[in-house]
Amino acid sequence: MLKTAWRILPQASSMFVGKQTTMRYPRLINSIQSCKYSALEKPKRFYKKVGILESNGDYEISLDHRKLKTPNGVLFKVSSEPLALAIAAEWDAQHETIQRSTMHLTAICNTVIDNPNRLTKFDLVQNIINFLDTDTILYHANEEEELRAIQEKEWGGILSWFNQRYNTSISYSNDIAGPSVDPKDRATIQRHFLSYNFETVMGVNFAVETLKSIVLTLACIDRKLSIEEAVHLSKLEEEYQIGHWGRVEWAHDLHQQELQARLAAAIFYVHVNTLKESNGVKKKASN
Repeated sequence: MLKTAWRILPQASSMFVGKQTTMRYPRLINSIQSCKYSALEKPKRFYKKVGILESNGDYEISLDHRKLKTPNGVLFKVSSEPLALAIAAEWDAQHETIQRSTMHLTAICNTVIDNPNRLTKFDLVQNIINFLDTDTILYHANEEEELRAIQEKEWGGILSWFNQRYNTSISYSNDIAGPSVDPKDRATIQRHFLSYNFETVMGVNFAVETLKSIVLTLACIDRKLSIEEAVHLSKLEEEYQIGHWGRVEWAHDLHQQELQARLAAAIFYVHVNTLKESNGVKKKASN
């Protein structure tokens, strides 16, 4: 859509912008003609040092002498020192320009703090549960026998582990209509996610949307799978096709690294928040 707008803009300016219009609205014309460049511009790094500040039990991020704020202008703060250090590392890793697309922890925290769509924990859990119907590892090939054999070998053990760990009886499907998940299993998984706090559920949602799989996400959270293993299993069919048709080295490698970075940030965020929550429960029990 943006490319279309760029093609239209010169035509629009020639149709509606005569000498009189240019003289009367010079700023407007300059704005229209330069918008196609500003859309691609990345903000320059405006700070030299990154640090963290403790304030009333929370941690803030400092960029030189400025305190980091969210896109909505709210003071950026988290309740975990390891999380604050990791976010500070994201900002410190930026070079001449700020690549926001590489700052996954910052993005998750901004979403939690600003909550632009005013989502509740229940809303997020519902979004996560919807992925059960399209979970990556529940769809097995129905025509390509070689691919189906690979899927059964690579995914079968993880699904068996999942059913035992969460007391469910979910099975995969070779049908294009997809698997039929028992309502009891759905309710069991839903209760599990509802036991988390809002921040943790946001991290889970981020991970599930990355892998397109609840099963692989929970296997990662429970440390059954590494980040690399989970991403590999989520792209099993793609890797199979690449094995047959070839790989565009830089494109596929870049995509895989992006998925791993996103997932690593989400799982780290989940672990930090579940640890914080469990420590809070222990403190209450000891008082």
